[in-house]
Amino acid sequence: MHSRRSFLQKIGWATASVPFVNLGMNQFSAKPLSGEKPLRVALMGLGGYAGRVAEAIQNCKRVKITGLISGTPEKLQRWGAKYNVPEESRYNYENFDAIGSNANIDAVYVITPNALHHNHTIRAAKAGKHVICEKPMAVSVKEGEEMVASCQKANVQLLVGYRMHFEPHTLEVIKMRHEGEFGKITFFQGLCGFRIGDPTQWRLNKDLAGGGALMDIGIYAINGCRYMVGEEPAWVTAQETKTDPVKFKKGVDETIMFQFGFESGVTASCLSTYNMNNLDRFFLNGEKGFAEMRPSTGYGPIKGKTHKGEINAPVVVHQTVQMDEMAAILLDGKKPLVPVDGLEGLQDLKIIEAIYKAAATGKKIALK
Repeated sequence: MHSRRSFLQKIGWATASVPFVNLGMNQFSAKPLSGEKPLRVALMGLGGYAGRVAEAIQNCKRVKITGLISGTPEKLQRWGAKYNVPEESRYNYENFDAIGSNANIDAVYVITPNALHHNHTIRAAKAGKHVICEKPMAVSVKEGEEMVASCQKANVQLLVGYRMHFEPHTLEVIKMRHEGEFGKITFFQGLCGFRIGDPTQWRLNKDLAGGGALMDIGIYAINGCRYMVGEEPAWVTAQETKTDPVKFKKGVDETIMFQFGFESGVTASCLSTYNMNNLDRFFLNGEKGFAEMRPSTGYGPIKGKTHKGEINAPVVVHQTVQMDEMAAILLDGKKPLVPVDGLEGLQDLKIIEAIYKAAATGKKIALK
């Protein structure tokens, strides 16, 4: 077993250099970069989540926004002025391949709709830039494999925006499991869902989203089950429910319940939905104790408790921690406790495809 001290040393305790969140503030105060080399990032796709990432980066010690990519000229002008990105480092989707000659950009953060990740990642890699891609990494295993291969061929790294892999409460539970404080793990439950709004948004468009709730919110339960249990599932079963076929058209899942089985005997039960609120809970059970996180994956604050009591961990801006840690991965070769590379993203895609197959066929699907 690892001691608490050795564990925290191993992961670098991501939050040590990140300020606590002032929950009464909506904006983050900009802080100067540290003396270490910064990761210079171009943000691609200037939508709502990109805005959250951009604001979080203002509090990073090792990350700087040095490029912008968007199909909307007005956004490029407005964001360029706000984040001090010169016109020569603002691109559209037709000409962004030219970033290859821009020495002030180290990485591209792809925050476009799911179905565009494949093309955008491969083009950024061919331009010689590292890629951070939002989850899900792609809309199919085939696309994910091509993305991984393209980045390997270009000798650049591919990371996936798994912000929870750096979240302090999450890491505390993983630490406790590592140290055997729960005993033999027996069961995991992951509930992830919300009632989605605007029926015209891209997340409800099969061609852009690649699916429905499972791709967007259910992936948290899939990925969370893997890092909480510390093992890969051996099989999956699944059942789909659809109450509104007008809003949730063919190929866009509304609610899917899915179950995993593991070689060790662990079982898991998960729910992914776009039609129910108040679902953001992880529960891990072992022979000697338990951990419950609720909220478990929302933007914050994350809360958790175990058989020993409340988890006392820092409340931080997830994206600030994520980006500083990814700077250390890309620039220093740091190895995170829970992987965030393309192979990690690819494994989730394989499981997602198996869940869809299980739901469609009613059969237990083996996971290799």
